[in-house]
Amino acid sequence: MYDSDGRDEIRRGTICIEDIEIGMSRRLSKTIDDSDIELFGRVSTDRNPVHFDDDYARDTIFGGRIAHGMLTAGLISAIIGEQLPGHGSIYMKQSLTFLAPVRPGDHVEARVTVTAIDYGKRRVTLECSCAVGDTVVLKGEALVLAPSAKFD
Repeated sequence: MYDSDGRDEIRRGTICIEDIEIGMSRRLSKTIDDSDIELFGRVSTDRNPVHFDDDYARDTIFGGRIAHGMLTAGLISAIIGEQLPGHGSIYMKQSLTFLAPVRPGDHVEARVTVTAIDYGKRRVTLECSCAVGDTVVLKGEALVLAPSAKFD
């Protein structure tokens, strides 16, 4: 399987808690386009004109339209749910700091890296980030419950 731009192979599936190690990392890249912004606005009901109205957005601190921050953050969720730990993961907590806007047409690379593991509780702490080129646009930390190969 390939990422949304068809450039790099993605390992989808499940990495069980027993196989997770500090430093493991996965990534996903996607070019955010107007249809992504429109669909996210419809699903979330967030129709803030900074996302949809060029004239309005031009007069904001961003100087133009931007994608929803949570649309960008959704790429992190996709990595957690599809790659690391993958299928069967349960999101427990997420902190996010938005550092720069993502604009229509921007190519975003999201990455998560394992920073801590509590094998007994099956909890994995992940450092999370999204970047457009060399600019980090979002960073944070997630806590997830990882699936286990052992049946409880």
